[in-house]
Amino acid sequence: MRIPRIFSPDPLAGRDEIELNEAASRHLVKVLRLTPGRPLVLFDGSGGEYAAELIDAGKRARVRLGRFTAEDRQSPLALTLAIGISRGDRFDWVVQKATELGATQIQPLFTERCEVRLSGERLQKKLGHWRQIAASACEQCARNRLPAIAEPLKLAQYLQTAESGLKLVLHHRTDLDLRQLERQRGRPDSALLLVGPEGGLSPAEIDAALERGFLPLRLGPRVLRTETAPVAALSVLQFHWGDF
Repeated sequence: MRIPRIFSPDPLAGRDEIELNEAASRHLVKVLRLTPGRPLVLFDGSGGEYAAELIDAGKRARVRLGRFTAEDRQSPLALTLAIGISRGDRFDWVVQKATELGATQIQPLFTERCEVRLSGERLQKKLGHWRQIAASACEQCARNRLPAIAEPLKLAQYLQTAESGLKLVLHHRTDLDLRQLERQRGRPDSALLLVGPEGGLSPAEIDAALERGFLPLRLGPRVLRTETAPVAALSVLQFHWGDF
């Protein structure tokens, strides 16, 4: 049986034992039906992981921490995904897959064609939900550092503060593809990928991104959906410059 990996929101360094929260305890005891003595792996998102053992399978399971391994499994390419918020569970799926594909940071965006409206308590609840999805994805894919999921911003606001370096905006009407880009720019240490929501970015938004130093990038002749485009783009970038 595969050894379960559990994310702890509490720091683990210097601890001999830790009591898990109710959600993690329920997953181990009720879903996986683990009993005391079973091995686990725990990580707190700061890097590395701990071998561990379940010692109490109660409502709040207790775990004994063992040997620490400084293994992060981070890509050498720092990837930021800035993407328009999509409807339903599409954005949840994007957060999950971007985490599995090694994105370092995810920046949700409000764009002209974004139909999702979030503010106040509802926004904070949704942000916590996305962060939990990322934590669960790290448990599954063996990452030990969680991607940073920033508070949603309007695209115009984000463009004013977007980091320097290689900045790409997906644009199916450009002729620039990744082969040409690699010949022009060489191998980057980081990349920022800008993707629109359903319906894509408007021409004015693409122009604004280009004015801020973004380069247009085409992923073949087909128009990809908002949940497909980032997965395809992140995979290709990891293949060319990351750890695929």
